[in-house]
Amino acid sequence: MTPRNAEVVIVGAGIAGIAVAHALAVTHGIRDVVLVDERPPLTLTSDKSTEAYRNWWPGPDDAMVRCMNRSIDLLESWAVASGNRFLLNRRGYVYATRSPETAARFLADAEQAEAQGAGPLRTYRSVGEASAYRPSAHTGFDDHPRGADLFLDRAAIRAHFGFLADDLVAVLHARRCGWLSGQQLGMTLLEEARHAGVALVTGRVEAVETAAGRVAQVHVMTLADGPLTIAAPVCVNAAGPFARQVGALMGASLPLFSERHLKVSFEDVLGAVDRNTGLVILDDPQTLAWSAEERALFAEDPTTRWLTELLPAGIHLRPDGYHGSRTVLMLWDYHGDERYETPEFPLPPDDAYGEVVMRGMTALVPALGAYVDRLPPLWIDGGYYTKTAENRPLVGAMPVPGSFVAAGFSGFGIMAAPAAAELLAAQLVGAALPPGAEAYAAAFAPNRYDDPAYRARVAAWGATGQL
Repeated sequence: MTPRNAEVVIVGAGIAGIAVAHALAVTHGIRDVVLVDERPPLTLTSDKSTEAYRNWWPGPDDAMVRCMNRSIDLLESWAVASGNRFLLNRRGYVYATRSPETAARFLADAEQAEAQGAGPLRTYRSVGEASAYRPSAHTGFDDHPRGADLFLDRAAIRAHFGFLADDLVAVLHARRCGWLSGQQLGMTLLEEARHAGVALVTGRVEAVETAAGRVAQVHVMTLADGPLTIAAPVCVNAAGPFARQVGALMGASLPLFSERHLKVSFEDVLGAVDRNTGLVILDDPQTLAWSAEERALFAEDPTTRWLTELLPAGIHLRPDGYHGSRTVLMLWDYHGDERYETPEFPLPPDDAYGEVVMRGMTALVPALGAYVDRLPPLWIDGGYYTKTAENRPLVGAMPVPGSFVAAGFSGFGIMAAPAAAELLAAQLVGAALPPGAEAYAAAFAPNRYDDPAYRARVAAWGATGQL
């Protein structure tokens, strides 16, 4: 193929790469941007998540909250401009527990989140106090409360969350949260970017060549026409699960690893799940209920013994679709210790996943127990969460001049991509940082690991906000 020139090459057409292309072309007027991916846009991991967003994050500082608040500002502005083409809602995240200790943590977390900018906390300790609670609307995002509503009374929980288990002692409803159609968001941004001059090349980046110590050429093996050389002074690594490998092509060793995350969907024909609820998380570990015979059989086999052991907190679900839809999505990362340096596609299977998640979910929504003995058709898919040890992304310049990275978004790529792309684009063109970005620019910079004190801090990090 005839060599071509570009101002910027972006490796990866997932939500991160598309958002960077959009920020460069639409916001900053950089016309000659080339997106390279061997797969169709948004099809590797961007369409495999719950498509949710939240400004509810642990510390130890306010970087993630500030970043997500900025991302949500952008999402809302794009939703207004597009007539809400990507179906942004504000259903919220609903955290639940039957543990008094976890209830106390909910209160402490909510007070910290309020201090970090997530919005005001409203606490209800009786049914009467909870009468002031405003439920989320089925659709839309306008005129919703900010902050969080914390229920610390079982009768109040039953009054407002009647489909959940009746032994819960605390429910925390984080409000500036919800979900959207990630596919439609990505396509909206991609269409606007292409209209502004961004080109999409279907192929695999095989080498990034330097000259005089900086990025000079990107070598691509296109699927249709063979080798293509793109002369460009800038290359952005937005390769998702393959960001570590692409980083090596650009002379960088990125501190990334991947975890397999699956999700299961089914048609809730019995109406066990409230169709107006937010994304609901049980924040308690649990042991699955089996018959005595089943438990003994599983326990004697080392490959199935884990089914009888204590499984981690974090099982969650949400309704999918609106109005007459009956689809429910469910997720549970009960194998969170698995790490993949090189992701495998198709994903390694987990034949037990659907039944295990359905059984575990009955601890949160007892009515789902009607499906356990005769499972409905279950659809399972998933992808990888590619992340750093402290679960914060890499956004900024890499060591070789002209090389940048927007990766390590774990399971929050859709919600973080708008603000992260805006930040990276400003750094790339030398513009002023976006509003509020000084709160998270350094926290996401790839060179943060050069500081021994930071590495020591990460070793004692604690909660990372991973669901």
